[in-house]
Amino acid sequence: MSTKEFSVEPISVFKDFLNFLAVSEGLSPNTIAAYKKDLQIYQAWWQKSLENHDIQRATKSQIEGFLLDLQAQGRKEKSNARLLSTLKRFYQWGVVYGHLDADPTGLLKAPKIPRSIPNVINENQVEDLLNRPDTTTPLGLRDRAILELMYASGLRVSEVVELPFEQINLSAGLVQVTGKGSKERIVPIGEVAIEWIERYLQSSRPELVKRKWVETLFVSRIGRPMTRQTLWHRVKNLAFDAGIQGKLSPHSLRHAFATHLINHGADLRTVQLLLGHSDLSTTQIYTHVAKERLHRIHQQHHPRG
Repeated sequence: MSTKEFSVEPISVFKDFLNFLAVSEGLSPNTIAAYKKDLQIYQAWWQKSLENHDIQRATKSQIEGFLLDLQAQGRKEKSNARLLSTLKRFYQWGVVYGHLDADPTGLLKAPKIPRSIPNVINENQVEDLLNRPDTTTPLGLRDRAILELMYASGLRVSEVVELPFEQINLSAGLVQVTGKGSKERIVPIGEVAIEWIERYLQSSRPELVKRKWVETLFVSRIGRPMTRQTLWHRVKNLAFDAGIQGKLSPHSLRHAFATHLINHGADLRTVQLLLGHSDLSTTQIYTHVAKERLHRIHQQHHPRG
């Protein structure tokens, strides 16, 4: 079975599960879409492989074979691990709520995926990127405000493009963010970001939206909410213009935000709260890339430094 064959209409039990994740768990539309895609891949498999197309008959060994088949087709381990996580959550939900008789995934273990260290741009490169937009134009001024906000707050790309107009308080220097799982957090932003956002609001945004009401803070060239793809392309092009080598995306500013905070002495718990990580272990990845501060402390305080 090819992983391209996932465009099947989800069966009713899958729809009920996805609805549960959206309504009861409050997961974002993007996360729901990822669950749906995994379930469609699984559905396309068992509709071809299981007798009578009965999902109740799937066994542990069959699901193991399904995952191995996907791996043999070149599917990445990380994607397979996520798919297994989706199936585990689906079957657990199905058994608890009486939709399914048994959970064949209970004893299946996901492969251990080595945590990749993010590629972090240094502070000079961040400055080059921030200074790249042409702020004499409405779009350039918008881009500068976005970049300053992202570097000042560590917001995710989706959090930036979906940020409601009324959830940023410039006088208090705070932004209220609704992150993954509809979890809210308050993040401070610095004076520089405030200045550029104010300039954007005064001269750029009114010109872009004309007289329309748009809920989101940042808008596209035609005065509509921005998409993640638009922001990704803008950052990629600006990074290229700034001569920044290597793979860079809007998420790189989130990595830079966290790493540079730790380099300058911020504790891990604070960074965890600012990033909106539910688990401290997710934040700990930045200790592996925040080496500048450790070297500086060693040189300053060790007798042989």
